[in-house]
Amino acid sequence: MEYKIFKPDYLLSITGGDTETMAEIAGIFGSQVPEFMTGMKSLLEQGKFYELGLLAHKAKGSVTVLGMDETAKMLKEFELLAKTGEGKEKYQEFIARFEADSKTVMAEVNDYLSKNR
Repeated sequence: MEYKIFKPDYLLSITGGDTETMAEIAGIFGSQVPEFMTGMKSLLEQGKFYELGLLAHKAKGSVTVLGMDETAKMLKEFELLAKTGEGKEKYQEFIARFEADSKTVMAEVNDYLSKNR
């Protein structure tokens, strides 16, 4: 499988290549995604854009661990726009991309771990 989003280098460096620790970190990320999604959708619906920007910032930190560089860049843009309330027409697209990228990366991480245990 070719990995489109997951880049294992950073995860390998912080875990020393220990696949159990890698799996634990990936599991934590996987459990955070539904919370991020629920929060983002709720904050968008409520018009709480600054808080939405803060949540995008928090999500950005989580995706970095899995080497999701492009997703991290997108979340940074989302964060900055939301904190100022600009570009509101893009917020739904940012949330959808984060959700799609998160699903993809989990499949890629699981594939990687299954091949490297």
